Amino acid sequence: MRLFVLGASGGTGAQLVAQALDAGHHVTALVRDPAAIPGRDRLTVVHGDVLEPQGGWGREVAGHDAVLSCLGSAHRRPTTVYSQGMIGVIAAMRDGEVRRLACVTSAALALSPSAPLWRRLLIGGAVRPLYRHMYADMTRMEGIVRDSGLDWTIVRPPRLTDGALTGTYRISADGPLPRARALSRADLAHYLLGHLEDRATWRAIVELGGR
Repeated sequence: MRLFVLGASGGTGAQLVAQALDAGHHVTALVRDPAAIPGRDRLTVVHGDVLEPQGGWGREVAGHDAVLSCLGSAHRRPTTVYSQGMIGVIAAMRDGEVRRLACVTSAALALSPSAPLWRRLLIGGAVRPLYRHMYADMTRMEGIVRDSGLDWTIVRPPRLTDGALTGTYRISADGPLPRARALSRADLAHYLLGHLEDRATWRAIVELGGR
């Protein structure tokens, strides 16, 4: 496939690019710093800011089979990188007649009532307030994606680690995943790549968790 990856220089994005290339796909990576992505065969690096599609990167989306968003924010200040970035992405996809979209948010957006009390207290009482701006913008992005009319999948992982690729994890589509454990970024990338053509995940919110 021909894949367009956003957030390609981040932890999950870098794993996704590497795994996609190893699998024989062609990848276009949008990054603000091209030096952050080592060159490889079948890799095209596009210099640009997701918040500025008028800068030219939007025209590069046409001709791809899918767009995968691993956008992220590394600070706790108010942000629009998720929501406004996704508005530009969706506009570029429509212009380029690309329909398949997969994006990453967080399992913390919808904590299961069956989760252990300590987890609900930790997420609801500490993590969510601390990163309230990021989670608010993720929530806005999810709404934008759901209303896009595209063939989308929203993936909500738990706490991410730099652990090894295992290829084994638990999955729940359109429902909470009990006892969702930490997941490696490599496994998250593996799921994103491996389920692009899985129509059961189209227009679904998928929660992941390590075994």
